[in-house]
Amino acid sequence: MGIIKDTFKAKADIANAELKDLLKEHGNKKIGEVTLAQAYQGMRGITGLVTETSLLDAQEGIRFRGYTIPELQEKLPKAEGGSEPLPEGLFYLMLLGELPTQEDTDHLSSVWQRRSHVPNHVFNVIDALPLTTHPMTMFVTGVMALQTESNFSKEYAAGINKKDYWNPVYDDAMDLIARLPRIAAYIYRRKYKNNEHIQPNGLLDWSGNLAHMMGYNDESFKELMRLYMTIHADHEGGNVSAHTTHLVGSALSDPYLSYAAGMNGLAGPLHGLANQEVIKWIFEMQEKLGTELPSKEQIEQYVKDTLAAGKVVPGYGHAVLRKTDPRFTAQMEFGKKHMPEDKLCQTVWNIYETVPPILQSLGKIKNPWPNVDAHSGALLVHYGLVEYEFYTVLFAVSRALGVLASLCWDRALSFPLERPKSVTTVAVKLWLEGKEEIWE
Repeated sequence: MGIIKDTFKAKADIANAELKDLLKEHGNKKIGEVTLAQAYQGMRGITGLVTETSLLDAQEGIRFRGYTIPELQEKLPKAEGGSEPLPEGLFYLMLLGELPTQEDTDHLSSVWQRRSHVPNHVFNVIDALPLTTHPMTMFVTGVMALQTESNFSKEYAAGINKKDYWNPVYDDAMDLIARLPRIAAYIYRRKYKNNEHIQPNGLLDWSGNLAHMMGYNDESFKELMRLYMTIHADHEGGNVSAHTTHLVGSALSDPYLSYAAGMNGLAGPLHGLANQEVIKWIFEMQEKLGTELPSKEQIEQYVKDTLAAGKVVPGYGHAVLRKTDPRFTAQMEFGKKHMPEDKLCQTVWNIYETVPPILQSLGKIKNPWPNVDAHSGALLVHYGLVEYEFYTVLFAVSRALGVLASLCWDRALSFPLERPKSVTTVAVKLWLEGKEEIWE
């Protein structure tokens, strides 16, 4: 079947046996209680999913199969002459649970290159959309058009044993990941570069090829893409894009449909669109203050004015994290290494020193620290990628690594249709009066 596929199957067989034993012995044990506030307010803090690929620690940030981002930067294989981790290596780690060798990572790069062909009808569908269409709409439309290539859809229609569902899901996941850079770059060149397209370079790694097809051949930009694709790849299972992909996949929708659904969630301003909102806010601040490098005092007053107007400071705060997002730190270190004199990056760093104390003084914010979105736009602008509406597409390409690795495990472990219980407010009131039991 292929080296990676064979290894995945062997690990999945072991995990299935462990899971059956675990549920047989402990399946009736309770792992938490749901409050009425949680039921009404976004199910925050409810433990109700199992996601193998990553876990979010409130203090340490995201851990991929137990490894922190600094550890990944140290341990994952690099491109020749590069210093940032290759996302191929991270996918290998998330899928198989073990660190890859350089040979493993290079093999995966080669596999994705061989699977990267995008049929012409996908480009035709994208071309049918007006140029004014948001890049994320074009992207999801392209993924949906690519669904014609789904192995799982075809095999399910022909009749397939449920214990074998994982097999075509794995192939779909690999094909889809391989094709996404081509679709993303096509959208970028169509919308922003006069429809002048650049053919793929079969000798480049996954992220390097994306940079090349977009028209950015600076080696440090390729390094940025490798870092960007690594740190945005996954964020455990409860976030909107990961949860939606899992949820839709639980209905046995194929990976194309499931991923497209998840990316529609990513396009929301409370999720992946936030990186766009951050850079937009900074540009507006610079314009209003009349300077490319506002002082900390100017930033402080602008932030206070923003908060007084009932608005938020984009890029600050996180539902789970209680310290500076390690993904922000990784990007800040990249900026200080490659563009220490960049005024926009310096502004981001000054905002970092200014905003948390202000938010802390309000006494209502659990996490006043920056998240991943607070920095990414400034790095992209430095290289001339100023089209901030496109930033979420880059996020979407990266997030495919985590959600599709998880989807492979969902089918390998035969996770069932997800169907939580819902209640009405009338039923809640009756329950509070002791007249009805609604939680059984």
